[in-house]
Amino acid sequence: MPSTRGNGSGLRLSQFHRPRFDVNRATIPELTPESRRCIQTLASYRPPKSPLRYPKSRSAAVLVALFVGRMGDLYVLLSRRSSSLRTYAGDTALPGGKWEPRDKSIEKTARREAFEEIGLPLDYKKVPLLCILEPVLARNQLIVTPVVVLILDKTLRPILNQAEVASLFSHPLASFLRSEPPFPLETQMLELKYHTYTDIDSNTAPGKVRMHTFLTGREAGGTKPIFGLTASILIEVASIGYGREPDFEPYAPGQPTWQQRIAHALRYDPVFREAELAEGIDPDKTPQPSSLAEIRRPEGKTKRRRRGGLGLLLPPKL
Repeated sequence: MPSTRGNGSGLRLSQFHRPRFDVNRATIPELTPESRRCIQTLASYRPPKSPLRYPKSRSAAVLVALFVGRMGDLYVLLSRRSSSLRTYAGDTALPGGKWEPRDKSIEKTARREAFEEIGLPLDYKKVPLLCILEPVLARNQLIVTPVVVLILDKTLRPILNQAEVASLFSHPLASFLRSEPPFPLETQMLELKYHTYTDIDSNTAPGKVRMHTFLTGREAGGTKPIFGLTASILIEVASIGYGREPDFEPYAPGQPTWQQRIAHALRYDPVFREAELAEGIDPDKTPQPSSLAEIRRPEGKTKRRRRGGLGLLLPPKL
C-alpha cells in the first residue's frame, strides 16, 4: 500500500489500501458467534480521517496479530522482550518498530518487524490485514500505528530472534474489556487484581492519562504484566471489535484524545518540530489540539472519543 504524502514528505497514516477480506469466505477454524462478529467488525473498520501530517522519521508501527483458539475465541500474540536489551528489558510487548525507508507503507513496517522478531510470514494470504487503527503517541517521541491482522495458517511456528524476544505467548482479546481474569490465579497471586490502573500526568499534552495493567497469569515464571502503551492499544482493538466499552472506566477525567496529544507534540515538541522541518512540514500549520476534540466515528455519528493515551511503554525496537 503506498503511503499518502504531501509535498513529497510526511505520512497520513490513517489512509491505506483496504484488502478484500471476507470472514465468510476465508478458511478459518470454528468461530464463536462473538468472534465472527469481532473479525467482521475489525475488517470493516475505517479510522477517522486525520488532518495531521506526521514526519516519517518519528513514525513506527506495532502488529496486533490475532488468531482463533481451540474453543473459537480470539487471542492476541504477545512477546516477552529479551532480558539483555538496554531498554524495557523483559517487558511484555507487541511486535513492532520504527519506520524505515525501505517500508512502502506503515503496514509493511509492522509486518517487517514481526517477521524479524518472531518469524511471522509476510504472506498476506496466510496473515491478512483486518484494519489499521488511529496512531498513538509514545513517550520516546514516536507516533505509533497499530496494524491488526488475522493469522489463518494454524501450521505456522514462531522463529524467535533471541537477541530481542525471549518468548512468545497469547492472551484472550476479550479479556481486555473485563476486570476479572480469564484464568485462575496462582496461590501466590491471589491478593493481586487482574486489572489495575494509575492516572498520571501526561508528558505530551495538558491533563492526565490512565495507564492500565493486566496480569498475564505467567508472572510467577517471570513474565511481566501487560501495561502501558500495549495495554491501551489492546483495549482499543477489543472495544472496536466487540463493539462495547470495558466494564471499567478506561479514561481519566478530562483525558486528552490521541489526536490532541499528537497535535500538541507536533506543534510544541522540539524533537518533532525538527523532524517536521527536515521533511518540509510546517509544524505551525498543525491544527490546535483544542480544535480536534470532535472526531467523526466510522458509523457516521459525531461523538467525543476519549481514545487518549493510556500508557507510555513501547514494544521492541521502539
